Parts: sequence; structure tokens; C-alpha cells
Amino acid sequence: MIKCKSPREIDLIRQAGAIVGGALNLSSALAKPGVTTKSLDEAIVKYITEKGGKAAFKGYRGYPANICASVNEEVVHGIPDKRVLKAGDIVSVDIGVCYKGYYADAAVTVPVAGIKPEAQRLVDVTRESLRLAINKIRAGIRLFEISATVQNFVEDNGFSVVRDLVGHGVGSALHEDPQIPNYVDKNLTRVEDNIILKEGMVLAIEPMVNQGDYEVDTLSNGWTVVTRDRKLSAHFEHTVLVKEAGSEIMTSVMNH
Repeated sequence: MIKCKSPREIDLIRQAGAIVGGALNLSSALAKPGVTTKSLDEAIVKYITEKGGKAAFKGYRGYPANICASVNEEVVHGIPDKRVLKAGDIVSVDIGVCYKGYYADAAVTVPVAGIKPEAQRLVDVTRESLRLAINKIRAGIRLFEISATVQNFVEDNGFSVVRDLVGHGVGSALHEDPQIPNYVDKNLTRVEDNIILKEGMVLAIEPMVNQGDYEVDTLSNGWTVVTRDRKLSAHFEHTVLVKEAGSEIMTSVMNH
């Protein structure tokens, strides 16, 4: 069931989102050559806790870390560990925060010193596909219009959208209805395609874009999703409030 949030709930999600945005800014500043993904996790959970929030991913369905840090061919759910970031890497940092019982969720892909032009283009196209999708959101549109906006822009630029993973509703829980695919079923037969957006819905929009084919695999740790062809992948996400005449990004991140 899709729930429209009350003004009180929206305010709490907005506060959770402000912590997420700050944490993503911190991750962008810290993701440098020589830094481990584990140290990113430690710095970010410290920041979240100091701001009065709780890392929403820790323990969620057994997930062992506070954030997801997915490097290069890792699409999502990379588990922070002793892996050292090096020049030329891209790292997608995904952060969820619970604040007074309400959730926000966002992600950013950070270039680590001196990435190749094609990697930079992948990052730029993925970020722009999210911006275009958010600009499309307003009460009264059907959900597939968001999916089509992402898919069309990404594929027009020669990349592919991951099909096995989706965006989602968020707020009272980390994952709520509806599911939000980043591609369109040609016959619009999926139930979610024809959902009409209403004022007060809160959605996590998250394009996951691959340099090569859209096929993915899950590693033996049961969490980390990687591109099947091991080419690069990028991921951007915002928690977005549907409004009558547009939308509000609730996880604002400067420069992203």
C-alpha cells in the first residue's frame, strides 16, 4: 500500500534527509586515494550519530555495515572493508538514515582522483538522468514516466540501466511501495507503471547505470551486486517528495 505522508511525517523525513545529505557531502570529501571503504563507513556513522540519527542499513535484513560503498564494477551493496581506494576508481556511496522513526535514503558516485573520461561520462550521465527524472515528478503523472525519463536519457547516451534493482517508496520504513524501475515495460503491464503520483508520496529515485550490458550478478557474500561483464557502474539517488506542482529533494547534496 502506498502511503501519502502527513506534514509532521514529511518534516521528520526532511530532517532525516538533511543528515543523509550531510553524510554524502562528507563521503565525497573523504573518498581519496589511500582511504579504505571501512574508514568511510566509520566516519559516516560517526557523523550520523552526532546529528541525532541512526544508520538505517546496519542490520537491515542482516546487512553487516552502516553504509554501502560500491567500487567500479560493483553496482550496489558493496560492503565496506579493508579495500583501499586508488586513483581512477569510482565509488558509489549509499546512505540511509533513521531519524525519530522516519527514513531517508540517497546515494552519490564519487570520482577518486583522475578518472578516465569515459568513467566521468558515465558518472555525469547517471547524475543527469536522476535530475531529469526528479524534474518530471509532480502529482498526476504516472509512475512509468519517471522510468522512461531515466531509460531514454541513459540509452541515448550509450549506457544501460540495471533492470534487476529498483527505486522505492520510503519514509515510515526504509523500503515501501511502490517499486520504481528505471526502465519501461513496453506494454505497461506492470502494476507500478500505471500508479498515479499523489501529493505527499515520498519516493527514493535511484538510477543504476552500467557502462556495458545491464546484466548483473550477486557475489558470494550474498550482498554485493556487480556487473556481469565487470564494466563500470554508477549510482545516484535522492529521496523526493511529490508535490502538487513539482517535487522537493529531501536529501540535498551540494554539487551533486
